[in-house]
Amino acid sequence: MKVLHVDTAREWRGGQNQVLLTALGMARRGHAVALACRSGGALAARARAAGVDVHALPFGGDVSPRAMLGLRALTSRWRPDVVQLHDPHGLSAGLVCGARRRLATRRVDFPLRGPLSRLKYEACERTLAVSRRIAEVLAESGLPAHRIRIVYEGVPDRSPVPGGRDALRAMGAPEDGLLVGNVAALVDHKDQQTLLRALALALPEAPRLFLFLVGEGEERGRLEDLARDLGVAGRCRFTGFREDVDRLLPAFDVFCLSSHMEGLGTSLLDAMCFARPIVATAAGGIPEAVEDGVNGRLVEPRSPEALARALVEVATQGDARLRYGAAGRRVYEARFSAERMVDETLRAYAESEASESLVRASSTRNSS
Repeated sequence: MKVLHVDTAREWRGGQNQVLLTALGMARRGHAVALACRSGGALAARARAAGVDVHALPFGGDVSPRAMLGLRALTSRWRPDVVQLHDPHGLSAGLVCGARRRLATRRVDFPLRGPLSRLKYEACERTLAVSRRIAEVLAESGLPAHRIRIVYEGVPDRSPVPGGRDALRAMGAPEDGLLVGNVAALVDHKDQQTLLRALALALPEAPRLFLFLVGEGEERGRLEDLARDLGVAGRCRFTGFREDVDRLLPAFDVFCLSSHMEGLGTSLLDAMCFARPIVATAAGGIPEAVEDGVNGRLVEPRSPEALARALVEVATQGDARLRYGAAGRRVYEARFSAERMVDETLRAYAESEASESLVRASSTRNSS
């Protein structure tokens, strides 16, 4: 099968990692794979380095005529069997790409914004929602349920890179610190404001807590100001974007995701792969990965008080951390591996092909 993946993002986030993992997994299974992505973007560079056939196009915004024409020319020349469109701007380009079979991916739990947004998804044979919650939001937004499939995101199984604790200490972690890590873009819906407020509330009960915010984004300045205002600037570090997350994440005593909206959260899956205990909010698809009291603690979103209580409980109880971490590793193995994600995506392709064949056969019978 010939598969063309399309992603228009400039930055490198969890979604772009999922695109690359999917493309590489399909190539390993013997399929011909190409990737259309933004010129000069992080995905183009990483995909080329991984040996993917990359076609860089001048994507920019929802309507980008040059990129749309380039994508149409690419599909006419390469003639893929399937085009998978991984983000909303890619869906806009996909409307005019001329491909016979198009599938969309939806990674966020925001409602579709109006008729045009819904049209872009309705123009695809299937929409692959990365969590059950996203599938529900799509159906509530008017997308026909029979055209939605749940394909959970996945991350590759790998061993921790050594030296994480030393790296964290070099960034200011105390020798006896209970280290809490948050790996996420510093944007509004990830809600690190609530996490910082929770840290301030938790420190009197657990003075060894030390927080690392790993990521970059538009909220960084406001978050740094808030940390100073709360008096916790000395008990947290903003690391910026890091290439060595596989070294840092396994060294955290607790992984915390404080989002008030979240499709699923691939950093959660990474934490589970490394058997890290989790404290998170019950937002979006997070409860599909984290079961309260089994592989971590879940609290209501936007509640610094509830998040602080959970952080103190998990961080200060070594037995609970071990139990939650081991359970998270089992959940990862059962549901969130990259191999399973690729297999289920290919299964959705096959299902859409079978449906299309039935439609063609029915049309032939009706015309005769």
